[in-house]
Amino acid sequence: MSMHEIEDLVADSVRVLDSHAAPDDPRVRGWFAALYDFQSGYDCSFTHFRVLDALMRRGYTYRFPIDEHPDYAARNTYFDALTEFTGLRMYDEDDPAFAGYDAWLEDGYVDPPFLYCDAGTALWQRMAALGRLSGPDAAPPHRAPLIEAVREVAVAAEKEHDHDLIGSWYAWGAGTLLGGPAGCPFDVTELAGMPAVRDLRAVVARTGALAVAQRSPYAVPLDFADDQDLEGWWWRL
Repeated sequence: MSMHEIEDLVADSVRVLDSHAAPDDPRVRGWFAALYDFQSGYDCSFTHFRVLDALMRRGYTYRFPIDEHPDYAARNTYFDALTEFTGLRMYDEDDPAFAGYDAWLEDGYVDPPFLYCDAGTALWQRMAALGRLSGPDAAPPHRAPLIEAVREVAVAAEKEHDHDLIGSWYAWGAGTLLGGPAGCPFDVTELAGMPAVRDLRAVVARTGALAVAQRSPYAVPLDFADDQDLEGWWWRL
């Protein structure tokens, strides 16, 4: 079953960033990329269309007529026959190199009558190389760390008095917001010196969002934390 709470968290974060970041801030698309990378790690549905206007406005998602696809001339019968949402990446499950479906957005997707691609994907690169994207749109997005994106969400959410959004992110803890496959690679001293961590914790303290975080179903109890000293510090403001 799709994890709707995570889908809502990411969609609400996209909305708040779009509402409060400067219109020409090139970092926003990188923050969006970090949010969707986070979402992709869970059993979530494809949710771009919930916030499509914001994604397009910020240069994260691009829309074209279907006949502008680089392969349209050679495969027009295929493209013209599409009548519903379709991811365009083709897979061969019998290929020894088949590694799953995680890259299904790389070749774009169709929702008739339009073709879409996200910044940084293989189709986006092809469109840029063909001159169908130019200027900042043809520049790859900055790959922002998740903690940086969450800090920006929290700062923007404070302006909207959205303490639930702030607390919902803080609940994930250092292991998720700054971690990797082996957990958080930083100790308490290193975390305390990171501007993004300091700023996030300051927002949480000012808004009282720690209480929201503590009620979250995604908050990891200290007894189950990989690094109890680190997570203990995380929950002390």
